[in-house]
Amino acid sequence: MRISSYALSVWLLLLVSLQARSTLAQAGTAALQSPHERKAAPELALKDSQGKRADLKDYSGDVILLDFWATWCHGCQQEIPWFAEFERKYHEAGLRVVGVSLDEEGWEVVKPFITTAAVPYRILLGNDATAKAYGIVSMPNTFLIDRDGRIAAVYLGMVDRNNIAKNLEILLAQ
Repeated sequence: MRISSYALSVWLLLLVSLQARSTLAQAGTAALQSPHERKAAPELALKDSQGKRADLKDYSGDVILLDFWATWCHGCQQEIPWFAEFERKYHEAGLRVVGVSLDEEGWEVVKPFITTAAVPYRILLGNDATAKAYGIVSMPNTFLIDRDGRIAAVYLGMVDRNNIAKNLEILLAQ
């Protein structure tokens, strides 16, 4: 039996479509690394909107959701309300959400944005050295850091809200 080129084309298109759908279903998810595989998070040493210096050691014993973002990034804007919700929901359990803006215009654009968006968590202004230390080449990028200051999960691009919530709950229970 011979398959027509049209039928073969339709079959290949269906196969590619299913594969793409499967890949998209995995987008924004991350698995927690086992504790013995985790590496120490690079130090930040950045300033917040009040001019106060922030270091990761300030959060020792807490789980940190570290979000690299920019005001012009649409995915970043979509995630901010989720992260605000996590901050409110899990703060008492030891979660600290920290945003690191990589806007080139600095506080001139960041301060009005965080005021308008009513961002309830600490925002720091990042720099090239910080971006390089964390390997940031696009945004958003989100890191979950365990209570010992080690990177437990990395999200490249937008996070899957349910996946990151599940990972936060696991880390907070540890």
